[in-house]
Amino acid sequence: MTRTAVLICPGRGSYNKAELGYLHRHHADKAALFAGFDAQRRDAGQEEVTVLDGATRFSVSKYSRGDIASPLIYASALADAQSLAEDIEVVAVTGNSMGWYIALAAAGALTAADGFEVVNTMGTLMQKQLIGGQLVYPFAGPDWLYDPARKAELLALAAEINAREGLDLALSIDLGGLLVLAGNEPGLAAFEAAVPVVEERFPMRLANHAAFHTALQAPVAAEGRKRLGAEMFTQPDVPLIDGRGQIWWPGATDTRALWDYTLGHQVVETYDFTRAVQNAAYEFAPDLFIVTGPGTTLGGAVAQSLVQCGWQGLTGKEAFKARQAKDPLLLSMGDEAQRGIATG
Repeated sequence: MTRTAVLICPGRGSYNKAELGYLHRHHADKAALFAGFDAQRRDAGQEEVTVLDGATRFSVSKYSRGDIASPLIYASALADAQSLAEDIEVVAVTGNSMGWYIALAAAGALTAADGFEVVNTMGTLMQKQLIGGQLVYPFAGPDWLYDPARKAELLALAAEINAREGLDLALSIDLGGLLVLAGNEPGLAAFEAAVPVVEERFPMRLANHAAFHTALQAPVAAEGRKRLGAEMFTQPDVPLIDGRGQIWWPGATDTRALWDYTLGHQVVETYDFTRAVQNAAYEFAPDLFIVTGPGTTLGGAVAQSLVQCGWQGLTGKEAFKARQAKDPLLLSMGDEAQRGIATG
């Protein structure tokens, strides 16, 4: 019996110490795929992806860099997307932030090689310019219940800070029960000073992350458009859901508009991952939501997004956990136990 699935690709921050060696552990059969990626890196004078993955030591300062993390995450996630069990039918693909580039390749709108070029180019450009930064702060409580009043309060605070002279701050990613805010150093510091510490770790700065999905990234978007041509983009094989929740349908996609969104709006405007997940649920009603590796950090945001819209009667964290224990709805391929269900 076929299982339908929405495939979800992760973004930056998903390849951490525990993921070192991910390609070698899970994808020894994909040497030809990785050889192509390594060749691109060599041609650019960069360390090969398989060498990075095969290192014996992990350091946050190195592996959180855009020009290191991005290609590693892309290779891991795309290889996972190619490893699903034969009885799984992918009915749509989406991703979080940089995961949009991976989604394009997983859905067939970019070849594996062209997708790698997009990811490596954009990751390198963002790292070289490193404009601004990001932080994460929750608006949902430990029960994952949607708190629109608290969310509105935090966004109003961000807008007020952004209105101050010399301060930049905006919503970068709507991420389930979390807000990812981005801006310049004064803007980020002002927000940190204005909110209470939550769970002894928020507000949490993200290492080597620029002010993604804000107007501060306009120079990166412009340079990306110069280097990456619209001719790389083709019709997707399966529907793609972008960071606005919009669906790009096979056979009906304006490929130049897809290029324009990918290297325009997607870079400089808020990425609404929550809406992307919810629209995937509404439009495709899949049996499963499968999050590719590396890592398992995106699973919580997917679950919270589904809880917020009451998907299939999910009312909170405990209801979701009970559903997972009985009949898993969400599979994270970075989790060994859940990986087996996804790969067969």
